[in-house]
Amino acid sequence: MTDACATTAPDNKSYSIKEAAIVIFWLAMGSFAIGVSEFAAMGLLPYFAADLGVSEEIAGHAISAYALGVVVGAPLITVIAARWPRKHVLIGLMAFYALGNGITTLANSMVTMDIARFISGLPHGAYFGIAMLFAADIVGKGNRAKAISYVIMGLAVATVIGVPAANTIGQEFGWRFGFGLVVIIAALARLMIWRTAPYKGPHPEENPLSEIGALKNKDVLLVLAMGAIGFGGMFSVFSYASAAFLETTNAPEWGVSFILMAYGLGTVIGHFIAGQIAGGRLLGTALGFQLLLGASSAFYAFSIGNPWLIGLSLFSIGIGGGLVVPLQTRLMDVAGEAQTMAAAMNHAAFNLANALGPWLAGLALAAGYGWSSSGWVGVALTLGGVIIWTIIKLTDRVEASAQ
Repeated sequence: MTDACATTAPDNKSYSIKEAAIVIFWLAMGSFAIGVSEFAAMGLLPYFAADLGVSEEIAGHAISAYALGVVVGAPLITVIAARWPRKHVLIGLMAFYALGNGITTLANSMVTMDIARFISGLPHGAYFGIAMLFAADIVGKGNRAKAISYVIMGLAVATVIGVPAANTIGQEFGWRFGFGLVVIIAALARLMIWRTAPYKGPHPEENPLSEIGALKNKDVLLVLAMGAIGFGGMFSVFSYASAAFLETTNAPEWGVSFILMAYGLGTVIGHFIAGQIAGGRLLGTALGFQLLLGASSAFYAFSIGNPWLIGLSLFSIGIGGGLVVPLQTRLMDVAGEAQTMAAAMNHAAFNLANALGPWLAGLALAAGYGWSSSGWVGVALTLGGVIIWTIIKLTDRVEASAQ
């Protein structure tokens, strides 16, 4: 589908299944690049920590720096690009992502590493927000949850294929080559989005101020809070899982790639399940995945020292990652006119979780509570997510009664 023929199409043009599938595939490939970079940083953490001469707790700051970049970039880019053609924005964001990861490969100290990861995180939230709206638009309202899950599925598949591959490359050739892989994938996604995605023109009707209004909507803020806190348990475990595996088991080093692949397979299954069942039962689905994350985090705490149980617990935690689908769809229902901001801020919320979880787990580790403490941090954050879910449910009931 070329830009020339798509420019004359109305915004409500329906696309064939084949056309939509091709576009969504390459949007998901952009998600794949982001997933490889975000999660490979956690798997490669022991290697760049050693290379840059810092402790693993200090190296974990690079993960938080990336998350901070997402939190800053998501609202900023969304407001700036609100009226721009979404296809062009997606192309630009993928180009910027390739650049940020290219800079990461050149880092020679923790300061430059943190700066590079911050830059890499800037386009993350905006890309997901715009890509998911783009996909939902071309498939119609009845298939929104599926379209969203397919775009996010790129991130999930990255944890099965891309992250273990980047980790293996990092072990064999150096951690910089792991991030170099991301540069190649992001450049390919940029090229193919340019070639396949329909061009629907600018959006002069979009009001950047109305997008900012999403941040004043209590229903939006509650969902974002659940993502920021309830999802933090996953990151508190995953961020230090590679180091815990190497430190507490006698398994070979290649076993790290195995447990990362187990986690990735779980995320693919979790996202697929969420896409199938979340359509009309968003809050119930969200609670189920949240409880699974908590139970899996507790299981991880007990599995320390056993390589097989660590892999199984990470597989279960990966399934719990399906939480992102019902929360994202819920945001689309409550955000009103601020759809792009809400979608982008959802990933900003998950990256707040990416900062909060490793930070709290790092404090527990530094205090001497041992590798299992990251699992108990995950349980505590899950409890916080359940409390916020309860507030959302009660708020819905009060509003329904009032109406």
